[in-house]
Amino acid sequence: MTPLLWTLIAIQIVMGVFDTFYHHEFTERLAWRPSQRFELKLHGIRNMLYALLFLVLGWLEVHGVLAVLIVAVLVAEIVITLMDFVEEDLSRKLPPSERINHTLLAINYGAILVLLLPVLIAWAMQPVGVTVVYQGLLSIAATACALGAALCGVRDFTAVHRLARMRSVPAAGLVEKLPSRKTVLISGATGFIGSRLAAGLSGAGHHVIALIRNPAKAEMLPPPVTLITSLDQLASDTQIDAIVNLAGEPIGNGLWTEAKRAKIIGSRIDMTGDIVKLIARLARKPEVLISGSAIGWYGLWADQVLTESAKSHACFSHELCAAWEAAARPAEELGVRVVYLRIGLVLGTEGGFITRMLTPFEFGLGGPLGTGRQWMSWIERDDLIRLIAYVIATPDLAGPVNATAPIPVTNAKFTEELGRRLHRPAVFRIPGGLLRRIGGGFADELLLGGQRVLPNKALSRGFVFRHETLRSAFEAIL
Repeated sequence: MTPLLWTLIAIQIVMGVFDTFYHHEFTERLAWRPSQRFELKLHGIRNMLYALLFLVLGWLEVHGVLAVLIVAVLVAEIVITLMDFVEEDLSRKLPPSERINHTLLAINYGAILVLLLPVLIAWAMQPVGVTVVYQGLLSIAATACALGAALCGVRDFTAVHRLARMRSVPAAGLVEKLPSRKTVLISGATGFIGSRLAAGLSGAGHHVIALIRNPAKAEMLPPPVTLITSLDQLASDTQIDAIVNLAGEPIGNGLWTEAKRAKIIGSRIDMTGDIVKLIARLARKPEVLISGSAIGWYGLWADQVLTESAKSHACFSHELCAAWEAAARPAEELGVRVVYLRIGLVLGTEGGFITRMLTPFEFGLGGPLGTGRQWMSWIERDDLIRLIAYVIATPDLAGPVNATAPIPVTNAKFTEELGRRLHRPAVFRIPGGLLRRIGGGFADELLLGGQRVLPNKALSRGFVFRHETLRSAFEAIL
């Protein structure tokens, strides 16, 4: 075991740790994606093999057939890695940084094998035996790495067990309120909400026209779906029964700089304006335009209960939502029923704000934000899809409609319930002052502010939520 070999092993460990925590845990969130169950199982087996290798190479010289067994472990690692590559290509789209990291890991692993195999072959030529070889800090570091790999393996197997019980409701059953076959145009069809809506509609036999900006994401949508990248691709005689407009720059993925604010507003106004232009030139107008909005329209009201008839307070969230709704209003003059869907915090493990909370909460690092007294008006994603279908099927439902569950909760209650569901404490409170210094208006409106919103219109028209309580929603998705 030469210094060069140990250096290459150390580089492999660093790249592996980066891949595990940055990609698998924080960006890709594999432990919360049922589709990645087999991939996680492969990761768990490989991590246990790594733990064994670190212990052996850090403390022992194994001779004879025992050295051959170590060679077999190395070969098994290669086979598992190849299986992992195939599974990743079949089940998810890897980000560029993960592909680059995997390439570097493969190259470095090849260099390790070139240096390590001669050592193992030399050991294999000796009589069977085991010699303890203490290598000082190297042995201690190898033990730490073995422990870390074993813990990651346990984490992977635990996630596999959890994902086995996370069964998604068949999407087709979410749009049962639509009695006859509809043609629905969806903008933002590859997003967290749009992709589930498209799956529900197409699964139930409806015709989905999906407007997507990035053709590479088309594989996210289950067939049969008609894909377009521009509304200009639709002829004037295209028959569309409903339009669901969900497209827009994400608001929670960065600080609200002036450039970010302009992009957030512009993306929504431009898309909505294009949709109104499409409606104007269609020979047969759609029955309804459901235009996305958010409960941020109301601004920040502390404890006051807010229904669709409530007034607003000025803030960026209100400015954004007001402009978005105003852009859709001209469709009313064209004889189209327009619904402004004021969406709350959408719960689901495949996207939305909660995905950023799962990892810290799972490791026991979660807790309230600021005082924890701010209200969180939420809705489980499948209930939102059901509500959209209900709105399409209800001809007398127009204007603003609050898309939130009937029982909003405070941030303290939300974190308590999330911790309870994950069987973890939720005591690490993040000071509001710190959040404001880091996030400015973003923190004030999205993290520390809140709205206590009730879905009066939906309830009064007879819509029934499957998940009225937060506990029920968490039990369904986690």
